[in-house]
Amino acid sequence: MAPRRTTPKPPPVVENGDCKPCGGTGNVPTTVRVGRKRRPVGQQDGLCLNCFGTGTEPNA
Repeated sequence: MAPRRTTPKPPPVVENGDCKPCGGTGNVPTTVRVGRKRRPVGQQDGLCLNCFGTGTEPNA
């Protein structure tokens, strides 16, 4: 059995104040569901709710 890791991972680096969920594009993939059982059939672009489509980090 391998020993447990004692050092925590560093937080991801945010470059240029880009939003994490959309990567600065302002769009995120949204699953399209159809039918009575709501089965997924594909994806389309949706507005990033973290930055509201601006692509920049809201706290930056």
